[in-house]
Amino acid sequence: MSFKHQKVRVGISIGDFNGIGPEVIMKALKDKSVTDFFTPVIFGSGKLFTYQKNIFKLQLTFNYINEASQAQPDKINMVNLTKENATVELGKPTEESTRMAIDSLEAATNALLNGDVDVLVTAPINKDEMMKLGFAHAGHTGYLEEKFQKKGLMFLITENLKVAVSTHHIPIAEVAQNISKEKIKKQIKMLNQCLIEDFQIQKPKIAVLGLNPHAGDGGVIGREEIEVITPAIQEAFNNGVLAFGPYPADSFFQPGKYGKFDAVLAMYHDQGLAPFKTLAYDEGVNYTAGLPFIRTSPDHGVAYDIAGKNIADEQSFSEALFAAVKIFKHRTEYNDLMNNRLRPRRSSANNGVDEDLPEETTH
Repeated sequence: MSFKHQKVRVGISIGDFNGIGPEVIMKALKDKSVTDFFTPVIFGSGKLFTYQKNIFKLQLTFNYINEASQAQPDKINMVNLTKENATVELGKPTEESTRMAIDSLEAATNALLNGDVDVLVTAPINKDEMMKLGFAHAGHTGYLEEKFQKKGLMFLITENLKVAVSTHHIPIAEVAQNISKEKIKKQIKMLNQCLIEDFQIQKPKIAVLGLNPHAGDGGVIGREEIEVITPAIQEAFNNGVLAFGPYPADSFFQPGKYGKFDAVLAMYHDQGLAPFKTLAYDEGVNYTAGLPFIRTSPDHGVAYDIAGKNIADEQSFSEALFAAVKIFKHRTEYNDLMNNRLRPRRSSANNGVDEDLPEETTH
């Protein structure tokens, strides 16, 4: 099925409703023109959003539906997961807000798997509170990897800066044992394919950071660069991927350096995300690369400290919405081109023109 002339259906999970999730969702959708670009499908509660809409004095109208397949293209659709009143305690997590975050994420993900939405955009969750209630993952990425049965890559993106991390939410003490030559080589390959397929970069240039200070200083401050990272880069390069490094992380994030590359692979969470959020906090988007479905989120958390104060900035969530739509269209176009390129062709003996082979051959 081609989506060239169809609006992309964006599934939205609401995160912890006692944080800023509902606020930034509604602010990002408040302009009536957004439905000209995509079809929003929020997985939440009509009563909850109406209550918060009044707090923030926002003028939105929701189309309440029982399931995502009923979404209408020119409206802000709300899949009503519950018709009960919600107890809102802005600024702190509660069992009720945590359960709703889990229910919303599961409903949105199932709709994605069923083909009722095309992409998923997730509002911030409280990972600790969700795990207390039996959620088995330290974040969205692990959950989606399990649901889709495929490994993903945490990838923070803006127009000019794109940073992936080799290891996600694990303690620093476990980082070194969680990197390997094979793992990094696979991640470089995944990142390269993602840049081609989802961002339309024909020959991506990828920078890989070292693990240790000064990228190991030739083995004086650790040997991971020599024994693990450099061999992975070299093998990827020999296989046609333009991967370079390892570079010292402390001096890499200067415009004259990172600007020469299309993406960066950092070794651990804070090594990549600390400079990324410093350079691109308001416009940054968290994208899970390498999965069969597209998922984005803002690059901030639940922000309990400002919840309910009507000061949350929706820019990152808005960027996440439009990034998901853009990536979906890029991937669809790429797949269409590849399918057409791979279609068998024959040469006409009469006019010398290549023609598509017919679906059936007459004997």
